[in-house]
Amino acid sequence: MVYFMLGGKSMTFTAMNRSSAAVVRLACTIILTGMLGTVPQASKAADNTDWSKVAAALGKPGSAMPGGVYRVGMPRTDLHVTLDGVELKAGFALGSWLAFRPEGDSSMVMGDLVLTETEIAPVMTKLAESGIDITALHNHLLRAQPATFYMHVLGHGDPVKLAAALHEGLALSQTPLGDAGGAAPSQTVDLDTAMIDRTLGAKGRAAGGVYQFGIARAETVKDGGMEVPLAMGSAEAINFQPTGTGKTAITGDFVLTATEVNPVLRALRENGIEVTALHNHMLDDQPRLFFMHFWANDDAQKLAKGLRAALDKINITRS
Repeated sequence: MVYFMLGGKSMTFTAMNRSSAAVVRLACTIILTGMLGTVPQASKAADNTDWSKVAAALGKPGSAMPGGVYRVGMPRTDLHVTLDGVELKAGFALGSWLAFRPEGDSSMVMGDLVLTETEIAPVMTKLAESGIDITALHNHLLRAQPATFYMHVLGHGDPVKLAAALHEGLALSQTPLGDAGGAAPSQTVDLDTAMIDRTLGAKGRAAGGVYQFGIARAETVKDGGMEVPLAMGSAEAINFQPTGTGKTAITGDFVLTATEVNPVLRALRENGIEVTALHNHMLDDQPRLFFMHFWANDDAQKLAKGLRAALDKINITRS
């Protein structure tokens, strides 16, 4: 007789029974697998990826982020954009970015490129020729001068080759690459950030004179079956830029399921916040998501309460 434990129960098989021997081998395999465990593939691949080579190919260094993501920010500091008399900071509404994440033996890259009207065609053509997919092209704001447009990209393959292809496309725009250098941008904002944190029920961070939030949805967001962490664009993004005397401009995008779209839209409009765009960013997302962009320039506390009313309609993680 052969004895072994499976699931806490003692199992007995006769050695003469051939099928029992096969079951024993299967059980042993299950037990060994449970003992050894598995290491998430993204984490293993991230540990083995030389991100410095990606930075060199792209022409811009980035930072390691949670979820095994390597994210590169490329703010359009070369642009001077105004909206309703407010000059927009690069980190407020003009931040191009690319985020790389390992997937098995290769990588996925997603991003959002801020472009002027004349830059769209050459950048799109070069990226398409290089095998980079374009998943969306649209506005985020209204009445901005000069107008800016946002091209969402997706690629799969060797991360260095992806970075090189993206560099070739970006080179046809005026997007600043290389190490910016110079003085570090201000990490403080002239706003009652404690009040904003309390009102929204989340903790923001100051960067470049802007107070920023990235709030996670409660469910896991995927694209093409691959998880899309916050650093790859799945967060509810809210930015505050102070405009003086207790006022602030706000912009960002809410990441919504179909049933959330109109409740959030109504909450924003009821609180004096303009909805400026509604569209997709991805093509094969699960769940299907829609991105709602917004704008206002008003009393900071009033706008924070309006944004909270919208957040209350969304299935987000809550502290």
